Amino acid sequence: MTTLRVVIDELIGETPGGARRYTEELTRQLIRTAPRGCEVVGIVSAVPDEELEALRSALPGIADIARLPLAHRELAVALPGGVSMGSVRGMVHAPSLFAPLRKRRDEGDQVAVTIHDTLAWTHPDSLGAGGALWTKAMAKRARKHADAIVVPTHAVAARLSEELDFGDRIRVIGGAPATTLRLPADADERAARLALPDSYALTLGSIMPRKGVAPLIRAIARPETHGIPLLIAGPDRYGDGSATGVAAAAGLPEDRVRALGRLDDADLAVVLSRATVFVYPSLAEGFGLPIVEAFKFGLPVIHSDDPALVEVAGGAGVVVERVSSPDDDDGYSERLAAAIGRVLDDDALRERLGVLGSDRARAFSWRDSAERVWQLHADL
Repeated sequence: MTTLRVVIDELIGETPGGARRYTEELTRQLIRTAPRGCEVVGIVSAVPDEELEALRSALPGIADIARLPLAHRELAVALPGGVSMGSVRGMVHAPSLFAPLRKRRDEGDQVAVTIHDTLAWTHPDSLGAGGALWTKAMAKRARKHADAIVVPTHAVAARLSEELDFGDRIRVIGGAPATTLRLPADADERAARLALPDSYALTLGSIMPRKGVAPLIRAIARPETHGIPLLIAGPDRYGDGSATGVAAAAGLPEDRVRALGRLDDADLAVVLSRATVFVYPSLAEGFGLPIVEAFKFGLPVIHSDDPALVEVAGGAGVVVERVSSPDDDDGYSERLAAAIGRVLDDDALRERLGVLGSDRARAFSWRDSAERVWQLHADL
């Protein structure tokens, strides 16, 4: 029996996030698409028995879950120094940089790690000083010891190669919308509870500078947007500021901008399905999953010219030129407002973008991603 060992530490705890979703969806599909004679074993740091059972329930069909002797925090501190992950050997796939990267390995050992973006180099404030330093340290270890580096887009591959020379070891394997992101039977009741207006622009994120949501709020204050309200699938507050504070400073009434907080998949599906336009103004991403999620529901999409977003959208959205720095609006709000106005004013354009987006969404599936991971390890 050939065993693929997948590091599943991102699934520990209850904190949601992109890395957790990526790990869960990919691992489930690796289990489902395992070739004949192959199995998947999870690798996790020291967790209580009840959490281990929860992981087994979340990953039906997994052959086993091996528990390491050290806790996650201890391992995170030790890994940049090259500590071994217990007795982890053989064929290892890490959906992040949390991986066994060491000098001496047995014959037949192989390890592939995933680097989701280049924010540690381009926007370190997004990760915090500690997070950026850890990512850079582990990426350097990956350059020395990983057999393959998985990235979600060619844009990340190109930017990463400017920082570290991985040679021909980089493989581009993207993600897909969550399999649980679908309209629930009680969609009308959820829409009423969320008080969704008849028409609205939707975005996802916070007012973290890199996300570009603050310029979008200021764009909503411009006359080109015809008074359409903006709903934000994300928290109102970030640091010392808030989305409602940005809206008030832009002279918007209270009902024009509303942060919905973090939504579960059923609520997000409802919000996406009823939006008029989806705007993703982020200045830097590794993949831009929210764009694909919007495409899945046939939404017209407006997004920035960040290379990863342009690549993922594949020409199915309206592209708006970014700013060079999060601290300088430099006309970004005006350009976003013009794009929103153009989409709102043109019924034919909205319909065409919806069709293009729906077609583009079909290019992304977790099954395809998992099959490409299996092929990657077979090639190694």
